[in-house]
Amino acid sequence: MEERPLPTPQRTNPLGMIALAAQGLGKSALPMVAAMFGLRNEFSGIALVLVALAGVGAIMAVLAFLRWHRLTYVVGAEDIRVESGIISRAARSVPYERIQDVSLEQKLLPRLLGLVEVRFETGAGGKDELKLAYLSAEEGARLREVIRERREEEAETPAASMAEQEAQPDSPPIFAMGPGRLLRFGLFEFSLAAVAVVGGLAQQFDFLLPFDIWDWEEWSGIVAGPGEQIAHLGPYAQAAGIVLALGSLVVLGFATGIARTFTREWGFRLDRTPKGFRRQRGLFTRTDVVMPAHRVQAVQLGTRILRRRFGWHSLKFVSLAQDAGKASHVVAPFAKLAEIDPIIRAAGFEPASDGLEWHRASRAYLTDSMVLVGGFFALLALGLGIAVNPLLGFAPLALGMALVLGEQISWHHLLHASDAHQLYSRHGWLAPKSQIASRVKLHSAEISQGPLAQRRGYATLVLGLAGGVLAIKGLPVERARALRAAVLESMTGTDFSELR
Repeated sequence: MEERPLPTPQRTNPLGMIALAAQGLGKSALPMVAAMFGLRNEFSGIALVLVALAGVGAIMAVLAFLRWHRLTYVVGAEDIRVESGIISRAARSVPYERIQDVSLEQKLLPRLLGLVEVRFETGAGGKDELKLAYLSAEEGARLREVIRERREEEAETPAASMAEQEAQPDSPPIFAMGPGRLLRFGLFEFSLAAVAVVGGLAQQFDFLLPFDIWDWEEWSGIVAGPGEQIAHLGPYAQAAGIVLALGSLVVLGFATGIARTFTREWGFRLDRTPKGFRRQRGLFTRTDVVMPAHRVQAVQLGTRILRRRFGWHSLKFVSLAQDAGKASHVVAPFAKLAEIDPIIRAAGFEPASDGLEWHRASRAYLTDSMVLVGGFFALLALGLGIAVNPLLGFAPLALGMALVLGEQISWHHLLHASDAHQLYSRHGWLAPKSQIASRVKLHSAEISQGPLAQRRGYATLVLGLAGGVLAIKGLPVERARALRAAVLESMTGTDFSELR
């Protein structure tokens, strides 16, 4: 029998050297600033900048060429092999069955150059994930389809045909967000992160400032002049100044939230493809992720206090693949329930029906929670009242009463239900969250009981998922055992190789 020739090792796109060099320059920015400050008396400012940029740029260019030249990859019949390293060589081989999915990512500069970073998600997470930086956008899409075809052994659907189907521009998305939706979304993403960033930069580059920003006396001297002028204007002007300062923070918070939302979610589009779901988003860093439908284990529906009043919710898929280091893929970050329900059904799940029978946690679980919380704060109040001052005991006592009431309210919203195919879980009052899990796709079912729970006759049912666990707390032991038996029966009675 004639032996098949071994695949030829391939290199990434040569234009990737530009992106790699720019990436190295970015990481060298802080050392460059420190070096220029240290040598500021040796050269003139412009000459120093030019010399530093030329020297570091040359070094980064050489390193980028060596990294590009020394990185090769081979798409074999059973695995993909990547060799890299300038001084010490590293070779890694990942079988196709270990690759859970392949995603494409484009930061700003690679995107301008028409390049993508290809990430092979193996489920290990973090630095253990395999990636190729950078390939052309066409080669990246082709490689993703080739690997997915070989992994799933669906040779009857050619890779090129699948790529064309997924890139079909005329097919409407199952969910999308335009600029108007993003603006409303951003208004709910209030954040003062910009203040923290400015503070962090000021701390890192405080040597460039004319005074010590952490010296209170310096600030007192700077503010003394304007402060005295404002004091002479009277209480109304002082109040107006305070309002103006607070208003500036509010405006900054809304502007930061809007900017972060537009940057992260720009061009958000979710498509239902023949193999699953394809999500694209990002202004400066564009990501293109394909989520096979059969790998979605559960869906998570959530909201927040203010969003709930306006009817806005978010939807995530808990998948065997990962999304930027997280096991949940955001597929509808800001949507109405009428938009979310079709996505849930397209993933093979059914939203909770009106006739579903919901169950609360055991009353013994509620009683124990209230006693433990209330007892702790009662003892704290008693200790403060005896050791320090009786009046100091009222604060923890009032807080304990409020938390006990919170336990009561939370118990009323701690619900679970089950049908022949799915498990449902709800929790939360002001910001409720719910989860729907497929019984046949769960990894494990475990009953957990502490010493108190054993004596009181309740337990926690812990259901294993790719992204952690789904825990249903406070179940009566009999119901926990019945649910575990039903889940195990669904799991063992299913041939997972047929889940496509």
